[in-house]
Amino acid sequence: MNNVLEDRCAGMVTGAYIGDALAMPAHWYYDRAALRRDYGVIRSYLAPKHPHPDSILWRSSYTPLNERGDILREQAQYWGQPGMHYHPFLRPGENTLNLQLVRVLDESLTAKGGYDLDDYLQRYIDFMLTPGRHRDTYAEEYHRHFFTCLARGLKPRRCGGTDVHIGGLAGVGLLCARLGKDAPAAVQEHVGFSHGDPDVLDAATTLTRMLFDLMLGEPLQETILHHGSRWFSERKAAMWSKDSDLVVIGRHVSPACYIRESFPAALYLAWKYADDFEAAVVANTMVGGDNCHRGAVVGALVGAACGFEKLPAPLRDGLVIAQTMVQA
Repeated sequence: MNNVLEDRCAGMVTGAYIGDALAMPAHWYYDRAALRRDYGVIRSYLAPKHPHPDSILWRSSYTPLNERGDILREQAQYWGQPGMHYHPFLRPGENTLNLQLVRVLDESLTAKGGYDLDDYLQRYIDFMLTPGRHRDTYAEEYHRHFFTCLARGLKPRRCGGTDVHIGGLAGVGLLCARLGKDAPAAVQEHVGFSHGDPDVLDAATTLTRMLFDLMLGEPLQETILHHGSRWFSERKAAMWSKDSDLVVIGRHVSPACYIRESFPAALYLAWKYADDFEAAVVANTMVGGDNCHRGAVVGALVGAACGFEKLPAPLRDGLVIAQTMVQA
């Protein structure tokens, strides 16, 4: 890296990819004993195992209205099957769909020299409708909403939604790293398009402010407490740190994907493991739930604080996406 700022920006982007990919095989495990039984303590990239004991993919459904909405294609046959893993065909070190779309966003930023929602949406549509592009089986609700609207003939800009899940924050680190002073407006437009819920937008603003401070070298724990008062506080830090991670993210806050629970959980893990990137992403993985999208937030925060060069080499270099990433 040429300088400290570039190192922090690259750590932010790569850290998000790592947090997601490490958690991928254990995504949406709520039985943490089963998670340990199936994988042990996950410290390296692993392939998903079948069956997934907590999968509810069997009761999920999506029927495209026409070809314009057919985002599942060859993966549709696996919906409705008991025990089906959400990501059964992803390789060790491969990212889930939302983080693969961060790579699509990166391509758009590079091509346009800045944020252009229309360009991103066209790339998003092409990516999702091209058979075999991502090989991921599960597509979150906001994807299904968008392509149902598109299939009905609405223009892409009219197909957004108000999803309330932490997956909406997946691209915040990339936008901060690539756009600098232009990032806050781009974050609000990008997140607001698909996750236009006030709480998600507030979390996106909070995360943006934290990442900017980390890019300038501010300490991670102080940054989290300074900007995250609505979501996490010094009192909670003192109280929660007396318990194990499984109690904090399980009893104090849910391991699920909803932003009011998942964002405080991400901030807590980043705060607790502020000086140890590997410990942070491993802890996030092992508490289960929506650990992939929560892991992207944890990874971006701790990755920005420690920098790219201090990320564990096996995790940094083992990312499938690493060979095609646009450098910060």
